[in-house]
Amino acid sequence: QLRLADSGGGLEQPGGSLTLSCKASEYSLSGYPIGWFRQAPGKEREGVACINTNSRIIKYADSVKGRFTISRDDAKNTVSLQMRSLGPEDTAVYYCAATQYYCTAEFRRDDYFTWGQGTQVTVSP
Repeated sequence: QLRLADSGGGLEQPGGSLTLSCKASEYSLSGYPIGWFRQAPGKEREGVACINTNSRIIKYADSVKGRFTISRDDAKNTVSLQMRSLGPEDTAVYYCAATQYYCTAEFRRDDYFTWGQGTQVTVSP
């Protein structure tokens, strides 16, 4: 079974940058589109970015367009999320997840069949 482990979270000041990593084990993630989601306290989990196989289709939530960049390195079995110009509104637990469907801007959580354990991102002065 495909297993995902996300990492790279931490405490960052407003305006700073962080890069999250999602590493697969047990199986290769090369055949799966991978999404990043986040969940802030008291809020629903929301989609942030998604990258299709071969990186030909990439989707971003409007709230992160121009600031976040998703990429994949199938040779390393890893998907990364580069986050820039961070603000307090980006504070959340971030999760990567795999799907068997093409990436869409709807980021339907039910389409994703396996999830990482989550990594905390806190943006604060």
